[in-house]
Amino acid sequence: MGHDPVQGERLIKLDQPLTLAFLPYRRYTRALAEEAHGRGKEIMLHAPMANTHHYDLGPGGLKPEMDEHATTVTLRRALQSIPYVQGVNNHMGSLLTQKRSNMDWIMTELVQYPLYFVDSRTIAATVAADSAEAHRVPNLTRDVFLDHLQTEEFVDRQFKLLIETARRNGTAIGIGHPHKVTVDYLEKHLPQLDEQGIAVATVSGLWAMRHNNAPMFVDIKRPVVAPLAKRKVGGE
Repeated sequence: MGHDPVQGERLIKLDQPLTLAFLPYRRYTRALAEEAHGRGKEIMLHAPMANTHHYDLGPGGLKPEMDEHATTVTLRRALQSIPYVQGVNNHMGSLLTQKRSNMDWIMTELVQYPLYFVDSRTIAATVAADSAEAHRVPNLTRDVFLDHLQTEEFVDRQFKLLIETARRNGTAIGIGHPHKVTVDYLEKHLPQLDEQGIAVATVSGLWAMRHNNAPMFVDIKRPVVAPLAKRKVGGE
């Protein structure tokens, strides 16, 4: 989210406890994230990461040629730009999520706040979850993409696959985009899930379900605003 205020507003107004992922530095990111938080939505940074097709990442992009310092500073500034951020998932990333060193640098930064990580799993060879585990960053992995084809028929098929996966495994994570066809579908079908015995949960809520309600972050006070946004310099 962050580009389209119309579809963004529609998603924010949905009653279900969705987790909304925002691209950094986009025109409507901050205003929509503020409103989403006020309506009880969970907020993630949708971190742009290098892909195998070499599509443009836009501002805040993480690239394999960046060294550890550049990676850390770019990620940190992107996190600062998203109010109430609680986690991160990758935007694209089919190239970068295969690079263990780069993912280790990212996880080293995330564990300090702390923040969770959701692997969008844009390529089967991703090592993001392995890196997160090694650095003790709470992490989950996408099960179903809802809308990489933007037709109602495709979204319907993927949504039904998401429900089937949740019934089979107990929980499932779906990722969709703020396309009109997706929002139209969710507005209609999310309210029908209760009668099907399906609950919608935030990422942190789903993590708790998978871990017997254990806290995601133990003995660490998490920030309620964007990390480092109010940190003073010079040790003052």
